Amino acid sequence: MKSYIYHNPECGTSRNTLAVMKASGEAPEVVEYLKTPPTREQLVTLLSMMQITPRDLLRRKGTPFDELRLDNPALNDAQVIDTMIAYPILINRPIVVTDKGARLCRPAERVLDMLESPIAHFTKEDGEVIYQAGAAQ
Repeated sequence: MKSYIYHNPECGTSRNTLAVMKASGEAPEVVEYLKTPPTREQLVTLLSMMQITPRDLLRRKGTPFDELRLDNPALNDAQVIDTMIAYPILINRPIVVTDKGARLCRPAERVLDMLESPIAHFTKEDGEVIYQAGAAQ
């Protein structure tokens, strides 16, 4: 199975996750979801694969979350999904899909156990070093 990353190149966590994937030998298909948003069906499938609710995938920072009153408990999952489709910036990132499943990779090191041959350690853009579980430090 080809791996995918739903990516925002303006996001440091997304850039770090993509860099970890590439350093581990992956050649993921990069989906810049702000330019090419997922369809409703694709988003529903991703949520199902990740076993999370639409609210769990909502991004608040730098989005119209507050203006759209997405904290309103009366909104159902379908309404939240429809809003995410209309405003893709509301979809938190990066989402990684591999043959091991799908996951929101925040922080970036959450991608490591999804990879076939993860690197032992990686230095993020900010200088923080992350280690694969069980790797020598």
